Order: sequence, then structure tokens, then C-alpha cells
Amino acid sequence: MIKYKLICKNCNLIFDSWFASSVEYEKLNKKKFLNCHNCNSNKVSKTLMAPKMINKNQKSQEEYQIKKIKNISKKIKEFQKFVKNNFNYVGENFAYEARSIHYNKKRGKGIYGSASKKEIQELKDEGIKVESVPWVDNKDN
Repeated sequence: MIKYKLICKNCNLIFDSWFASSVEYEKLNKKKFLNCHNCNSNKVSKTLMAPKMINKNQKSQEEYQIKKIKNISKKIKEFQKFVKNNFNYVGENFAYEARSIHYNKKRGKGIYGSASKKEIQELKDEGIKVESVPWVDNKDN
């Protein structure tokens, strides 16, 4: 496997991609099968790369990043527990329930559930305050 740093000539997005070999990259590039995930342009090419060399300082930096990610995950799980204990789960009916509360001036426990980005934007356009929060599985990865 080989990892290349690619650049989109259309939107200048730089991203990484893995290939089975340099020959495989060349085949895909020649057939115009490589495309930018941002603008879908197939004007993608390799950019300058430096080999990755690991030193003690970098290793401790990676350990710090892993610790930081675990801490963020822990905080998100604590927040999820708070939400589950203090709000009513309405599942896919979130948009409907939010409108019912807003327009009928119901008071009581808040709600949480899932809604599409479009539904969330529509609620905000109607003046209904909603927030999107990250949600992670309780599984330990």
C-alpha cells in the first residue's frame, strides 16, 4: 500500500488517498477515475510529499493526540448521559415534536431525537431553536 497526497486542480483541496501501488495510482489517474470528494472534479494529481519519519517527540505528540481524543469522547458520553436523563427521546419525530412544542407553547421536559439537515434548517427558519450535537455509540472502540 502507498499513500499519496493529492490536490484538486479545480478547488485546490489537498487530501490523502491510499493505493495498492504506484502503478495502480497511475492506472486510475490515466483513466480519470480519481476525483475530488469536495467538487467531484477529476482534475486530481499528486502533490509534493515528505516521507513520514517517526521520532520520540512525534511519538509523544501522537500519544497526546490519542489521549485528547479519548478525553473528548468521554465528555461527549457524559453529555449524552445528561441528555438521556433530562430530555424525552422522540426519535425520528423530532421535527414534528419540536414544532408542537414551539407553536402550542407546551412546557415541560425538553426533547431530543434525530432530524435531517434539511429539517433542522427548516426549524431554524421558522424561529425554532435547535442544536445539533455529536452522538457516539456506547461501544468502546
